Amino acid sequence: MANTWSNWSGFVKASPKLIATPADAGELADLVRSAPGPLRVAGAGHSFTPLVQSDGTIVSLERIEGLVSHDASASRARMRAGTRLGALMHILQDIGQGLPNMGDIDRQAIGGALGTATHGSGPTLGAYHTQLETVQFVDGKGKLREFSRASDQEMIHATGVALGAFGVLTEVTMNNIATYRLRRRKWVLPIGDMLRDFQTMMAAHRSAEFYYIPFSGYAQFIASDFSDAAPTPRPTEDDEDGLATLRKLRTVLRWLPWLRRALIKGAVKKVPLEDYVQDWLNVYASDRRTKFNEMEYHLPYEEGPKALAEIIALTEKHFPEVYFPMEVRSVAPDDFWLSPFHKRLTCSIAIHHDAANDPLPFMRAAEPIFRRYGGRPHWGKMHSLRAADFKKLYPRWDDAMAVRRDIDPENRFVSPYLAGLFGIEPGPFGIQQ
Repeated sequence: MANTWSNWSGFVKASPKLIATPADAGELADLVRSAPGPLRVAGAGHSFTPLVQSDGTIVSLERIEGLVSHDASASRARMRAGTRLGALMHILQDIGQGLPNMGDIDRQAIGGALGTATHGSGPTLGAYHTQLETVQFVDGKGKLREFSRASDQEMIHATGVALGAFGVLTEVTMNNIATYRLRRRKWVLPIGDMLRDFQTMMAAHRSAEFYYIPFSGYAQFIASDFSDAAPTPRPTEDDEDGLATLRKLRTVLRWLPWLRRALIKGAVKKVPLEDYVQDWLNVYASDRRTKFNEMEYHLPYEEGPKALAEIIALTEKHFPEVYFPMEVRSVAPDDFWLSPFHKRLTCSIAIHHDAANDPLPFMRAAEPIFRRYGGRPHWGKMHSLRAADFKKLYPRWDDAMAVRRDIDPENRFVSPYLAGLFGIEPGPFGIQQ
């Protein structure tokens, strides 16, 4: 029977010669040296670009997971790269630590989240890779390498966001904080007010984000701040029910757009306020069962509201089939060479489309808007950029490519898709420098 693999949404598929699940770094090193190439690494399949796609070998790190060690005094923990975020939250809570910030999905493996610059929200809070203290990986020759922030900061910055192309992560040490509680609040406001007061509202809270519900005229604003109060019950999550309602209104009222808009607007205005206190691990993540495909661009912070206004106008004029909310977040600047947040405070805007529908017309129409405002795409979410584009967007691009060549001189980790991203031309015997 042929090997098959697909990402979470089903949009990206592959039929590799081999799907391997090594149990440790030694088995992984043997695979790198001998398995049919190109070798690509699968975390949880939550990327929407063909990062994992390969007709050679797909390596799953699902058996390389769990806590290795921790330092209570420094709030630091070393973990294996295949550890899922959902499990990691409980591991850290049990040792008195917490991730400083999180996105709203906890299904990813930490290795994949690091490699694609996955993030939460907050103008003073960095993406997961900014917590890195050490990285350990198997390079393109099957050699185990390790770098630390204390002695190899340049290499940490070069390899912290690496798309699984600078080596295969095996273990990472992350700087965390002591376990904490958050007060989480959610309320609805007109999108015009949100766009006008964007910077003030996003800066007023430790972590803030908002969702715009297409055709509603309203945003749902979510704020999270430290709290010493006793925990209170988290309200029952109804996001999936809400999506089902939005999908039904889109389908049933396809030929009555005015009625659809009126009903959505009325329903969103009636969404009850949320206000509760919980331990950090019970706040960030939401249940995401309805499958979608996603594009997310990271823009200069001040350009976010203007870009979002154009995306909303585009959607509501030309794409009535879209019903998924648009997610808007902020991310602190960092020094990682291939980080979309390199040297700039960022506004991230994510658009989604039901996985049952073709996402490409919508994404192709939206992308020029993001690019016009200087956007850098999320590495794991849909985009059409290639090496020449990235060279203009990333000041340390050439330096990063030089490090990648040193780590993987024979291009063991370079698939045709990655060759396009990195500007590597195929030679007579395959992909060569």
